[in-house]
Amino acid sequence: MPKLTFRGGVRLKGYKDLSANVPIVFHQAKGELVFPLNQHVGKPAIPIVKRGEAVLAGQIIAKADGFESANIITSGSGKVKAIESRMTSAGVMAPCIVIDNDGQYNLAPGVGEPCDYTKLTNEEIVAKVQAAGVVGLGGAATPTHIKLCPEQPEEIDHIIANGAECEPYITCDDRLMQEQPGWIVSGLKVLMQMFPAADAVIAIQDDKPAAIAAMQKAIEGERKMSVMVLKTKYPQGSERNLVHAVTRRKMTSDDTPANLGCIVNNVTTLAAIYHAVCLNEPLMEKGFTVTGDAVAEPHNFLVKIGTSCSEILEAAGGLKAEPKKVLIGGPMMGMAITDLDIPIAKSYNALVCMTHDPVEDCEIKETACIRCGRCVRACPVGLVPQMMAQAATAKEYERYVKLHGLDCIGCGCCAYICPAKRPLTQMFKQTKPIVLDLQRQGKL
Repeated sequence: MPKLTFRGGVRLKGYKDLSANVPIVFHQAKGELVFPLNQHVGKPAIPIVKRGEAVLAGQIIAKADGFESANIITSGSGKVKAIESRMTSAGVMAPCIVIDNDGQYNLAPGVGEPCDYTKLTNEEIVAKVQAAGVVGLGGAATPTHIKLCPEQPEEIDHIIANGAECEPYITCDDRLMQEQPGWIVSGLKVLMQMFPAADAVIAIQDDKPAAIAAMQKAIEGERKMSVMVLKTKYPQGSERNLVHAVTRRKMTSDDTPANLGCIVNNVTTLAAIYHAVCLNEPLMEKGFTVTGDAVAEPHNFLVKIGTSCSEILEAAGGLKAEPKKVLIGGPMMGMAITDLDIPIAKSYNALVCMTHDPVEDCEIKETACIRCGRCVRACPVGLVPQMMAQAATAKEYERYVKLHGLDCIGCGCCAYICPAKRPLTQMFKQTKPIVLDLQRQGKL
């Protein structure tokens, strides 16, 4: 049977061998814990604690501001040290709650108490997920309770567990599937109760044979659950491409997976759903890979949210060489950072330290477009990056919209494949907010 995939995309050198065989290590933060109020899509959360107040692990310290927002939960116990602006991975100062970590990790009342999910209504399950502050942990950071409230729940026929982990270097999802497949399966069972007409599909790239075997063993005897093997190709983990690969349904920028009968969650998010619903454990920790050729001992961690990147790097043996570039996330969609004293947020899944900067190398070699069309063939969304770049450079924003530029998912395939080394993805990421702002003002 041919492996499932999608049109376009690129084959990348994964660099996953640096950490793929390293089991997950649980890391208890030793230093202060810092929680940005905006770790999710939608409005920032609103602080409900004050400076000097004692808090317990698992306690809500900032409330969601409306439905499209998410609670912030402290991952440790101690006292509120400050509510102030701190540096984030975006390179800007942002409001944060700082907890003076006492190292005791005393739990708030009720945290960890088992719950029989089969006795809960759909509304009660959604409320538990919402209260736990669960968001998309594959990087999108959409509040998960939103995904669990489709307009037509009876039409959901696929629940897809995204185990693609197609971004280079990152291996924490792979290790989770190998080491804790039961968490993922239990999360799927919760969703299958909510959407009884759906089949559950665990979609994994074929570069993860151990994870495939572990998940297949974990679902033995389970009805309506299957593992689907995907061709290893980037960006296989994008929701749009994943839905198409699994169901052959085409998703446009105006669609959501739910419009096409699908609920899609990253495998780590499913594990978080299980912990929130079945164990009354809010989102306090997540998988995190520290890797790159500048790292002394690449590791996969289960790390407390709010832990400093500098502390988790030290736990991986620190640096063995001076890094030329440090990224939060992978090299395709991650963000370059210049300061390691930033907190690990919900949507972060890796710290990558590299001794060379491929972007800098490309800047030296950049030439004019040679009109080869490789960017068109590589685009997983079916866009024409060459023409989009012309419109963006000329500030012809109406033309940019007509070229469906807003459909760009920012995956980086066009820039990666471009023989002229043009910074196409950077152009599109800069242009998109300008266009959206003009549309909001009614000028476009």
